Amino acid sequence: MRILVVEDEEPISSAIERGLTKLGYAVDVAFDGAEALEKAAVNTYDVVCLDLNLPRIDGVEVCRRLREDRFGGGIIMLTARSAIRDRVEGLDHGADDYLVKPFAFSELAARIRAITRREGSLREPVIDTRGLELDPNTNRVKRDGQEIHLTPKEFSLVYYLARNEGRAVPQEELLEHIWDEHANPFTQTVKVHMNNLRRKLNEGFREQLIETIRGKGYVL
Repeated sequence: MRILVVEDEEPISSAIERGLTKLGYAVDVAFDGAEALEKAAVNTYDVVCLDLNLPRIDGVEVCRRLREDRFGGGIIMLTARSAIRDRVEGLDHGADDYLVKPFAFSELAARIRAITRREGSLREPVIDTRGLELDPNTNRVKRDGQEIHLTPKEFSLVYYLARNEGRAVPQEELLEHIWDEHANPFTQTVKVHMNNLRRKLNEGFREQLIETIRGKGYVL
């Protein structure tokens, strides 16, 4: 999943970005409301972690505009305000959840997982295809019942290919959905991760699960 963190306090935004990246999410950061709306207009996000007190455009207004523009992902408000009326205002303008600072990162991660599991949101289903079982809730992978240990990024790669099974997925699309906006399209990042992924998935098996279609991309 791709997440937008909107937080003007750099130590907080950096800590959240590092934590979510370690969990395998692609993370972009915006430091004010206007920048958040600009990024949401050109990128597809599954979840927005949105601070309430922002420069230029405040969090409530950002939330309202996102929903007005038919943003379908989850929105979690992050704020030091604990008054009931502040929570109600954020929820009434389209937020899905509300987390009061200071909070434990583990709670934020759990709330992100909860939002993506909810009916009607961008739910991530367990995929079972060609003997490959992928559970996005635990990042567990099994092939013919045998557990395979993948890094979060490797899991994201194979899960995205599985969701697009039978279609050649270009490298540019993988960079857009699995890495963040700082990914360099001219590096060998995708190729290196794909080679490691193939080695782990195919070890001990005859059939190769991922094929490279020259000029088109990767297909499961």
